Amino acid sequence: MKVITLYTDGACSGNPGPGGWGAILLYGEHKRELSGGEPSTTNNRMELTAVIEGLKALKEPCVVELWSDSRYVIDALEKGWAVSWKRKGWMRNKKDPALNPDLWEILLQLTATHEMHYHWVKGHATNPYNNRCDEMAVAESRKF
Repeated sequence: MKVITLYTDGACSGNPGPGGWGAILLYGEHKRELSGGEPSTTNNRMELTAVIEGLKALKEPCVVELWSDSRYVIDALEKGWAVSWKRKGWMRNKKDPALNPDLWEILLQLTATHEMHYHWVKGHATNPYNNRCDEMAVAESRKF
């Protein structure tokens, strides 16, 4: 399987508010940038959308090295929280619903297609790909 590196980030001006997302796919010498946004959303929805859109761009099952500065995304996938929320009818516990079940449902389907490896990266630091994803996400949010 091809080894793909996927960097993602989401941004929101206000929470909720206008938001954007950015993703960078790297394979060998190839690089593809993707971005988009919504007029009214949340930061977490944009973080999830960035990963979803990055994975949707893959045409075959791959080994995916996912890099995100979102603990919400990385921990929920790596620690199995999202799978548990789904199993419990999109509830985090007996009284608190899991947020964004529509996006988690899509993301869980996509991650099942690939061999996923999860990496957290500090946001707004020295990682140029994370910083570029942030630039794209902010630029998309400003379109609204």
